Amino acid sequence: MPSARAIPGKVRSGFASRQRRRYATQLAAGLIGIALASACGLAAAASSLPPLPAMGPSLRKAVAFQTSEQPGTIIIRKQEKALYLVTGQGQALRYQISVGRDGFGWTGTVKVASKTEWPEWRPPEEMRARQPELPAMVPAGPYNPLGARALYLARDGRDTLYRIHGTNDPKGVGFDGTSGCFRLTNTDVIDLFKRVAVGAKVVVE
Repeated sequence: MPSARAIPGKVRSGFASRQRRRYATQLAAGLIGIALASACGLAAAASSLPPLPAMGPSLRKAVAFQTSEQPGTIIIRKQEKALYLVTGQGQALRYQISVGRDGFGWTGTVKVASKTEWPEWRPPEEMRARQPELPAMVPAGPYNPLGARALYLARDGRDTLYRIHGTNDPKGVGFDGTSGCFRLTNTDVIDLFKRVAVGAKVVVE
């Protein structure tokens, strides 16, 4: 399991801070709606749920990319907030992503251990200790913070607790706002999900 490593402190832009606050607000609204649906029944809670989130735009581009890695490898460059899927010699698909915020960045080489369509979200104990309002589990669906697809990352056969996943906020991509996972729009994570095999190498730089 790659150890978490703090990223040197930097001045956060006002835009990035507003994006993080807006994403946290929408997440909280979605979780409250889910709780209401569980307690009161879907029909009674429908009026309390926030609007269904959009799938988000595709931010994918085919680009020239020099690497010695084999096709099918994922290379994540945190400073660029970009995920590259190597497709051939000198070629890759580039996806815009969100990355770990200050103190939650990490680097290393891992593998895609498994993939799930419309995953449940079970916040790790450490996250729930920081945010006690989080539930033990958020069911699969459009309000789930993991979005439409998730790729689960492991090292030496052990779950790292980090994911490459979608989002319930189509505007929540392109900044440093996660707890170490890598977030794409739902449109892009569905595309990536179809292209990446279980066992694929993932290099986080």
